Amino acid sequence: MSTEIKTLTPGTWVIDPAHSTLGFSVRHLMVSKVRGRFTDFSGKLVVNEDGTASAEAEIRVDSVTTDNDQRDAHLRTADFFHAEQYPVATFKSTGFRVDGDDFVVDGDFTIRGTTKPVSLKVEFLGVNPGMGHGPVAGFEAETVVSRRDFGIDIDMPLPDGGGVVVGDKITLSLEVEVGLQS
Repeated sequence: MSTEIKTLTPGTWVIDPAHSTLGFSVRHLMVSKVRGRFTDFSGKLVVNEDGTASAEAEIRVDSVTTDNDQRDAHLRTADFFHAEQYPVATFKSTGFRVDGDDFVVDGDFTIRGTTKPVSLKVEFLGVNPGMGHGPVAGFEAETVVSRRDFGIDIDMPLPDGGGVVVGDKITLSLEVEVGLQS
């Protein structure tokens, strides 16, 4: 099931990684958030002639960065992403729904070989004629997932029952620019 995206020209719209960000945040020590991003990702949005659409993306999990080399190295280990065995996380849409002026994109998200359904709340930012290479469109999207649902179940309790070092809920945030392929 898909919903029409009437303002986009039919065709394949490809993510421009130079003008896109795939980030995340997670509670740290129960009182603050650590933010990070992935630097190597790709994806596309296909808009059909009838206005229905599908989307997919791939994320190289070894490209994770939180601007802390020690933490980034730990995130790549089996405690978290297990990047050596599962180098790519994927998203494949299963449907689009209208939500007021925005969309919800439902899909299957796979990390560490585990696939779970997720729903991305998407704000469509519009279309621009571009800079001589064809039209571009922008989107912002967000969802919250449980790391434990994907087998990232490391618990590092704080002393004296004060909670855990890393929270369970991960907020994924996307700021994406796509370009229409000719």
